[in-house]
Amino acid sequence: MNPWLLAAGVIAAVTAVVHVVAGHRDPVVPLLSDGGLGETTKWTLYAVWHMVSIDLVLAAAALCYWALAQPDGYRLGAVFVAAHFGCYAAVFVLIAAARGWSHWLLRLPQWTLLLPVAVLAFVGAR
Repeated sequence: MNPWLLAAGVIAAVTAVVHVVAGHRDPVVPLLSDGGLGETTKWTLYAVWHMVSIDLVLAAAALCYWALAQPDGYRLGAVFVAAHFGCYAAVFVLIAAARGWSHWLLRLPQWTLLLPVAVLAFVGAR
């Protein structure tokens, strides 16, 4: 068993649950009720939210599987997931920084769940 990958997988699973539950309540419901957006834009963003949901669940499942089974080639997959989550975290940090908000690291806190998955998966892949 690879404890680093298992920890990354568990945090990724928690991230997926937070995304589905809180993400639906906070940004998705207001987005869908916003009359200012065009129908195509609104439903495209909703589809992208679902795509991210699927992505987060599959990444968590893959990390947990690799942690427990350690099949051939799992290290490359873990590095890919680490890079993937690192890029996701960077997007939230960069967007928050570019806005010039006070307490900008807390305005879009999603990176606090994404970055640990990236670090743990990278360490677990070594």
